[in-house]
Amino acid sequence: MVQELLSPKQMAVADRLAIESGVNSLTLMESAGQAVAYEVGRRFPLQPVLVLCGPGNNGGDGFVVARLLSERSWPVRVGLTCAKSDLSGDAAIMARMWSGAVETAAPGMCHDFGIIVDALLGAGLSRDIEGGLADLVAAVNESGAQVVAVDMPSGVDGATGAVRGVAVRADLTVTFFRHKPGHLLLPGGGLCGELLLADIGIPDAVLTEIDISLYENDPRLWSLPARKADGHKFDAGHCVVISGDALHTGAARLSALGAARSGAGLVTIAGGRDALLVHAAHVTAIMLAEADDAAALGTLLDDTRKNALVLGPGAGVGEATREMVLAALESHARLVIDADALTSFADQPEALFAAIGKREPESVVLTPHTGEFRRLFGEVEGAKTDMTIAAAQRSGAIVLLKGADTVIAHPQGRAVVNRTGTPVLATAGAGDVLAGLIGGLLAQGMEAFEAAYAGAYIHGRAAEGFGKPGMMADDLPDLIPEVLADLSVARL
Repeated sequence: MVQELLSPKQMAVADRLAIESGVNSLTLMESAGQAVAYEVGRRFPLQPVLVLCGPGNNGGDGFVVARLLSERSWPVRVGLTCAKSDLSGDAAIMARMWSGAVETAAPGMCHDFGIIVDALLGAGLSRDIEGGLADLVAAVNESGAQVVAVDMPSGVDGATGAVRGVAVRADLTVTFFRHKPGHLLLPGGGLCGELLLADIGIPDAVLTEIDISLYENDPRLWSLPARKADGHKFDAGHCVVISGDALHTGAARLSALGAARSGAGLVTIAGGRDALLVHAAHVTAIMLAEADDAAALGTLLDDTRKNALVLGPGAGVGEATREMVLAALESHARLVIDADALTSFADQPEALFAAIGKREPESVVLTPHTGEFRRLFGEVEGAKTDMTIAAAQRSGAIVLLKGADTVIAHPQGRAVVNRTGTPVLATAGAGDVLAGLIGGLLAQGMEAFEAAYAGAYIHGRAAEGFGKPGMMADDLPDLIPEVLADLSVARL
């Protein structure tokens, strides 16, 4: 299992626990350097390599890389950002095992190499990069070389993904044992290039002694709902999607299609008669029901078989939408609240949170993009994971904060980071499909937290399956079944 995300501090604990269990610390450093050297040798033709080493263990890893590549006849030059005599511990030992010259690392040495190994700082940063070291990082980025980062591109905060002043832009990052949040969270995650996880001999058993609350989204974290051989359509749930007015029906239709393609047994679009006449010209398997205000919606949801509801896409911003949300929150149905339904509470978020608090726990999913998140929760500082967890705890709901590094958080303080998807998902309506997809999974009985991060994963994979520019949100629902089929085969 490799879904756990470890902060730099937690990774240090994992190292310590491994050493206490009998793993030699020098063996760990040797294995780390060996993993990087192996990838360089496997991926690139023989050519001059510059290895830039810093004063800590990351620099020690770099000395191992230099030695192993040199032993394989690679021309290697080493630059060090401190005096060799300033090194200590395992890094000092590895530096003594390097028989070549050690030069003072300087920007001017970065321009004559096809490959640069970044072993300057690693994942744990205590302050921003500035001065001469910032100049060195800039020279690496401007060199045109293929850059291989050891553990983390220097300048990227491994805990948050923040860029501390400046950061190396890597083509390949080789990290060890488990990924760190900074490998996935933007902007730093976007500087890692290809990300490779290497086994260096730390036993998985150390994880039992580390309090882990953050995970990388992976199908091994969840199970898709299974259809029974003798099952009825109502066994797969009934998802209702609320429509906007006649001029704003597309978003609800995209959500409904997302719910249907997720496997929900029945999907209904509910709204005013004029809007339903528009929908009737576009859908066949999706049912239609009249419900043009909060009272009518409450009556519709009296049918307990309608067990999931998506409210917000194209619904319109204002009091009418607020009233429908509050009416829905008084029902038994589990909810996905998105888009306009979130913005409708921008001036009174506590009213929404209070209504959520009266419900059964873990029965509501909020799916804001960054703008909607700020309208509802205000300007929140810190890592995206911390922001999302704080929002989940404040609201009492599962919160899915959308983006290229989507974070899904539980009120109890757990969070999942999702990185499936491509830039083509930045298109109108894609979020509507996601809301419907999650609603369909809720209808089929998935727990709300799992439905949210499974939906994010499937949604991203569907976009990846399109495989070319020009994708519209309309394309996404038809791509979902292929992803579901792949996931089912992978579990066999």
